[in-house]
Amino acid sequence: MKQIVPVEAVVFDLLTALLDSWSLWNGAAGSAADGLRWRRAYLTLTYGCGAYRPYEDLVREAASEAGLALAAADALTARWSTLQPWPEVSRVLGALSARGIRLGVVTNCSTTLGRQAADRVGVPFSAVVTSEEAGYYKPHPQPYRAALDRLGSDPARTLFVAGSPADIPGAAGVGMPVFWHNRAGLPFVADTARPLLIADTLDPLEELVL
Repeated sequence: MKQIVPVEAVVFDLLTALLDSWSLWNGAAGSAADGLRWRRAYLTLTYGCGAYRPYEDLVREAASEAGLALAAADALTARWSTLQPWPEVSRVLGALSARGIRLGVVTNCSTTLGRQAADRVGVPFSAVVTSEEAGYYKPHPQPYRAALDRLGSDPARTLFVAGSPADIPGAAGVGMPVFWHNRAGLPFVADTARPLLIADTLDPLEELVL
């Protein structure tokens, strides 16, 4: 396994790499198929919107485009406090923190929802950056740069843990090495940026990071 020496900090995508937001969207939509269609519509809007537009507005627009009742969007935010971390999150992040590695998250949502979601992880972070605060949604470089600024870390010594394929070129574009936590088993489409490693669990982080 390729290792990065030395690492000052690890920055995570929040809503997919650390939390099971898939179940939240599916539950609010009423089925996995509807949830996937809605989520895809949302990602298309997010990646194409340029400067930040309110997260909740994009979620509602995506629900409409996916043919869902707007009540689904209301259900999503109403159930936000039920977000659950993946089973190994506490152990892996705790081990990194115990070794003096600073931890941060970058998330594509509003500041209010981002703070609530970060609290659901159950691990303290040195930096929590939302797209609302950064002024742009990932994979625009500004959210990643904002996290680096808050952590005061060198991009080359800051590992980014991606939750989606778009995070790979996004984080790599500002100089960060990337590990893709591909929990959903999504296909990797070759790009100019390649992750150091792709895995369906966070467990390799303990060996990847020295």
